[in-house]
Amino acid sequence: MKQSEALTISIGVLGGVDVFLTATVIPVPVWVTFTAWASFFIVGGGVQGFIKSIACNITGIIIAALSLLAIDLIGPSPLVAAICVGIGSAAMVQASKLPFTHGITPAIVWGFSQTVGTVAVTGLSVTAALPNNPVLIAIAAMILGNIFGYLSEAWGKAMTTLPAVATAGEGGRKIRS
Repeated sequence: MKQSEALTISIGVLGGVDVFLTATVIPVPVWVTFTAWASFFIVGGGVQGFIKSIACNITGIIIAALSLLAIDLIGPSPLVAAICVGIGSAAMVQASKLPFTHGITPAIVWGFSQTVGTVAVTGLSVTAALPNNPVLIAIAAMILGNIFGYLSEAWGKAMTTLPAVATAGEGGRKIRS
């Protein structure tokens, strides 16, 4: 099977599993898992992509949590929010220079944005108690999404057939069949 068809099946089936699990067993926002899933593929996939994506996503989550905490402490006015998010945005760019983030600013931004979305949807502060803390919910959802990314890639690869390569004639010239 071609890679695009294999990934169509693995992502389609696992996408449905993701929706079912987040709606019934693991109460995290499904849109956050899908964003992390995309992040996994964007940073290159595989074990290294899994590690890079999670490192970047969590870096963005931490910067978002600090920005939102500052807004809560200073006062939630539009001006304060704009200044704190501006500082957080600059921090994301600088954080992409860290060795563990591998210069992947978009994956950091996805962690930031999904945390802000989770806070907005839950209506809870970043200091909310467990198990409803939106920062920890965002972290769990991003990790879960990256797991789905890894699993969909592995399953897709397992279903992908490569063209057969045969050696024919002298000189070992390879012929694709």
